[in-house]
Amino acid sequence: MFAPSKIIKAIGLLVLIVSVVSCKSKQVIVSGEVDTSLSAKKIIQGHYQNQLDFTTLSGKVKIDYSDGLNSQGVSVSLRMKKDEVIWISAPLGMVKAHITPDKVSFYNKLENEYFDGDFRYLSNILGTDVDFQLVQNLLLGQAVLDLRKEKYNASVAGETYGLKPKNRNELYKILFFLEPKNFKIAKQQISQPLKDRFLQMDYSYQEVTSKVLPNTIAIEAVTDAQTNTIDLEYRNMEFNRQVNFPYKIPKGFKEIILAEYAD
Repeated sequence: MFAPSKIIKAIGLLVLIVSVVSCKSKQVIVSGEVDTSLSAKKIIQGHYQNQLDFTTLSGKVKIDYSDGLNSQGVSVSLRMKKDEVIWISAPLGMVKAHITPDKVSFYNKLENEYFDGDFRYLSNILGTDVDFQLVQNLLLGQAVLDLRKEKYNASVAGETYGLKPKNRNELYKILFFLEPKNFKIAKQQISQPLKDRFLQMDYSYQEVTSKVLPNTIAIEAVTDAQTNTIDLEYRNMEFNRQVNFPYKIPKGFKEIILAEYAD
């Protein structure tokens, strides 16, 4: 059985952290060839020209979670309405999460408790500042930071394009690696050396009804020398199906106080 505390952390990382499309319609994408003449500006333009255009996304996500001592696995339902809501439900609705640009909320029927507050909870788990846009971008294979707001140096890193900020930031260190076929994120890293925090996401991609979205995401989050890892695999994804986002915190549940999850 997936332990309640573990599924809460896994959902936190996931929402850190989407006609039915069958598994047969999923086509894993093979990367194209790197063009060494491309500038950072062209690479970034390609990234945003290829971002997903949709209204809703729904399907299943297999989660494998480890905190270095214990490993757990579970499959959850994921629904998104772009820029508005991310909804996650564990089997039998034992744990549900409802994320909007203003609020993070989830409840856990196994321990009769709930959380209803801001993004500090997810920031604590992931070890970096989190908002709705970052979580949505993470789940869709987009850069978690807006690449158009800084200038970058471009390089070729294996079979990917590497982007590194031209201006050094003492608080944050960020690196992006983009695959050449669709300019989607292959790997992205954010670290805060002074706080001993590190977040890395590695991606592979699939094509569903002519749209490119992640097939797998491997997330590593390090906070105060503790490492949490989560592997996501998207299954049976569907775009633009009419979906709802049922969510209501049961009466009598105990509220989780943020201090309980502080570093």
